[in-house]
Formats: sequence, structure tokens, C-alpha cells
Amino acid sequence: MLITNHVLQGAVVGTLAPGPVSAFVLGVASHVAADSLPHWGDKPLDEVMHVAVADGLVGLGAMAWVLRVTPRARRQRVFAGMAGACLPDADKPATVFFGVSPFPEAVDRFHAAIQRESQRRMPQEVLVAALGALVVRRLSRR
Repeated sequence: MLITNHVLQGAVVGTLAPGPVSAFVLGVASHVAADSLPHWGDKPLDEVMHVAVADGLVGLGAMAWVLRVTPRARRQRVFAGMAGACLPDADKPATVFFGVSPFPEAVDRFHAAIQRESQRRMPQEVLVAALGALVVRRLSRR
């Protein structure tokens, strides 16, 4: 799943969570749940690096936008939700830049095992991102 979608899901979780610790934990859980759903992928990282870099930059931009539209009273828990939702994918940049995942091998095996990827699902990823942005915007106005 694109990191941008994890960012937006984490923002929703953070908005609804009672505090930053629960938002972080629920953010991680949202990542696992989302990766268990059918989504785009199923190619080696070196073949999709152009998508990964662009998505990473869009994801950072989405985080900045979310924090900008989030009322100050909720920013900490929203940021925690986004951080938790993105954390499980820290293995990818760590492997690219440092040659090793920051997680134990059992965590990486579990994360790989839950993936339900297909190369034909990019339109679905874009739709999920658009819907996620709409939901975040709506929730930020509450």
C-alpha cells in the first residue's frame, strides 16, 4: 500500500483516538489491517523505486497538510496516529539506505506474509488516497 494512504488512515485514527499513545498503537494496527486488504504492489522495491520516492514525498506533503488543517488541540494525537501508521514501512527506506531492516526478522516475515498485492491495483490506491483526503478534511472541520 502506498505510504500516502497509510498517512491518511493514521490521521483518521489519530483524530478519533482519545490520546497520542492510543493513536500511535491504533495507527500501527491500521497499517496491518490496510496491508491485509488487496492493494497495489507485488514488484521488487528496485523496480518501483520511482513510485516509492514520489509516494514518500507526497506522503510527507500529506502529513504537513494534515497537520496544517488539524486544530491545535488534536495535532499531537493526529501526528501520533500518522507516525504509527507509517512505522511498519520503515523497513523499506532503512534497507535501501542502510542495507538492513530495523525490525526483527519475525516482524519482517509477518509484514510480508499479510500483503495482498497486485500490479493492477494502482487506480484503487489513487481512489483510496482521494477518499482519505476527503475524510481527513471533513474530520478536521469538526
